[in-house]
Amino acid sequence: MESTLKITNVLSDPTRFYIYQYITNRHQEVTVQEIADEFSIHPNVARLHLSKLEDVRMLYSETKKTGKGGRPSRLYRLSNEVIQLSFPFRDYQLLSSILLKTMNSLGSEGSKALYESGKQFGREMMEQEIVRFTNNSETLTNDDKLRLLQNASLMTGQMPALEWNEDQTSLYFEIFNCPYKEVAIEHKEKVCSMHQHFFVGMFEALFQDVQLVEKQNIISGCRQCAYKVSV
Repeated sequence: MESTLKITNVLSDPTRFYIYQYITNRHQEVTVQEIADEFSIHPNVARLHLSKLEDVRMLYSETKKTGKGGRPSRLYRLSNEVIQLSFPFRDYQLLSSILLKTMNSLGSEGSKALYESGKQFGREMMEQEIVRFTNNSETLTNDDKLRLLQNASLMTGQMPALEWNEDQTSLYFEIFNCPYKEVAIEHKEKVCSMHQHFFVGMFEALFQDVQLVEKQNIISGCRQCAYKVSV
């Protein structure tokens, strides 16, 4: 409870909350000066906000040389720790681990059901997003579809980045946050495969023929998960 109160107190300041959002969306480390410039505040004020976010373990910092000479800079990035606020306490991570272990006991049939369910949920979520966007899905342009994928991915905590290739026959899809990371560390193959089927379901709601190829994986130590999606 004490930890929860500290976190809510830190985020109650609007500037601090927006700084945290900014760092979340940057997908990379930031400096005190960058935050000061972005929010038009004095560097000492920016440093105070960043320090308070670090105090509650929402950020992590380290001193690095920038390669430009001079003194090393302190760089801030998102912490890998899970921050959960719930009243009363809930532990869905434990529930996920129990369900995955139960599924593993069912062998190949359990895995098949998991992947099919992931794909179905991805498709249904995207179909709901399409309905909110338009009454006629046939009028969607490729840019519209990219926007829908961006919005749906944000809703599920993925922190996405998407970009078409030149002829718009494939796109590069990155996510900078795995919402299942803690469970995936313990059950990498099953969770990552389910997540990929979830993505395929999302894309198939927008495109007729989809091929998804993994290029990078957060659980394998990469900075982000990255996929090439041919449509």
